[in-house]
This record gives sequence, structure tokens and C-alpha cells, in this order.
Amino acid sequence: MSTINKSGRRKTSVARAYVSAGSGKIEVNGVDYKKYFTTPTLHFYVTQSMAVVNAKENYDVTVTVNGGGNTGQAQAIRLAIAKALVEF
Repeated sequence: MSTINKSGRRKTSVARAYVSAGSGKIEVNGVDYKKYFTTPTLHFYVTQSMAVVNAKENYDVTVTVNGGGNTGQAQAIRLAIAKALVEF
């Protein structure tokens, strides 16, 4: 299975997600998403798309995101991951 990349936008935040088969690791700008986003609400936003389709442990995600604030970035990541999951 190959890597699928999709983008997501929210306000001024732009995220590019690279999703491939794996073990559930999520990395944002080279850092684990739990270190990049410090609140449980933002953790929920990032993992929500994968949780809805019960694929949290099936894919590895690498994301680059810039612009906007923390909430906008987390929601842009959620959209990018959702678009990539649709491809699978």
C-alpha cells in the first residue's frame, strides 16, 4: 500500500497529511501530536477522523501544518486525515 497525501484547511491554517499503513503513530511537524498539541480537546480533533472509522491503529500519519492558531491547525489536520481515509 502506498502513501496518500491530502491537504486540509481551516481559516488560515493549512495541513498536509501523509497517510500510510502502519501502527497508529501520528507526527505533526516532526513531533508526536501529543507533544505538539497540549490539550485533550486538540488531541481529540486530531484523532477524530480515524476514530470514527475505527482505524486508529491501522495507519501512520505524518503531518506538516502552518498558519493560524492551535485549534485551527488541529481542525485542518482532522480534515486532511479524513480526506486521506476516503481514498483508502
